[in-house]
Amino acid sequence: MKRFFRPVEKDGSAKKPTLSSSSENGEISGEGSKKEPLKFITWNANSFLLRVKKNWPEFTKFITSFDPDVIAIQEVRMPAAGSKDAPKNPGELKDDTSSSREEKQILMRALSSPPFGDYRVWWSLADSKYAGTALFVKKCFQPQKVFFNLDRKASKHEPDGRVILAEFETFNLLNTYAPNNGWKEEENSFPRRRKWDKRILEFVLQSSDKPLIWCGDLNVSHEEIDVSHPDFFSAAKLNGYVPPNKEDCGQPGFTLAERKRFGNILKEGKLIDAYRFLHKEKDMERGFSWSGNPIGKYRGKRMRIDYFIAAEKLKDRIVACEMHGLGIELQGFYGSDHCPVSLVLSEGHANSKETELSA
Repeated sequence: MKRFFRPVEKDGSAKKPTLSSSSENGEISGEGSKKEPLKFITWNANSFLLRVKKNWPEFTKFITSFDPDVIAIQEVRMPAAGSKDAPKNPGELKDDTSSSREEKQILMRALSSPPFGDYRVWWSLADSKYAGTALFVKKCFQPQKVFFNLDRKASKHEPDGRVILAEFETFNLLNTYAPNNGWKEEENSFPRRRKWDKRILEFVLQSSDKPLIWCGDLNVSHEEIDVSHPDFFSAAKLNGYVPPNKEDCGQPGFTLAERKRFGNILKEGKLIDAYRFLHKEKDMERGFSWSGNPIGKYRGKRMRIDYFIAAEKLKDRIVACEMHGLGIELQGFYGSDHCPVSLVLSEGHANSKETELSA
């Protein structure tokens, strides 16, 4: 484990990124929290290692400037620890081959440099370079418990590392990378997404103990205002295939079936879309978090599929929620096809926990 967190031997100022240990019931050991986080970033990095190799100075500058208390990452695309044909440890990075050790070293060196040394990090990783999530929390804002599944079961990770749930004193933070709906009625497409949406609905209905903040790449654009070209996305097909159910037709993430299920999750869970709560009008420059390839038919075609969803109880504390990408040339995307999204909350009242839990 020491190798995993070795700081950069440079000028002596680099700090170690810390991976927190959890007890059997998910409780966190280590220094206590001074107060609760108020500034959040979520970002689908589309390969975290690739961003470290190619876009790290620019992303580091952005993080240093915004100074978030929490950073939620999706599509880490780093494999879980464990040798071939052996059980994997989704909470640790693979390092049992020369190439995986080198990649891990590159990543951890980047995370040892400022400002990332100020954060503790949790991983939930797939067996291969696919999907995966990470959660960075400043060491002075540590959660009480961290789980890696929607069932709150200790040590269990969701398939492909799609969930990290952090429980703070007065709210829960859920970081998810939702599976893509796909284009067909086959195992890893429509049925997988329906099952995911059903489980998310069950989770939000059972999570009334504390207000929820749900963030990440949710892989759905709720309304027409959330895509740049609604007609284009509604009519999209793969190789001319048309699903038998009309509600499954169109671009994954913008089918009527997905949008209805997402709307139902918000309604039944008493949740609000923080960005849309503050931004009522369509913004063709800064209103989308995903952008198609600048070359080809998807040039200029954009979707808002990355979110901060908050409990209605928190709506009066929402100060800002912004997309940090601009235009169709992917400015502010830092090499990914997604841009970071931020949320800022105002401080809660001293008695807010008692008030919220008794409401």
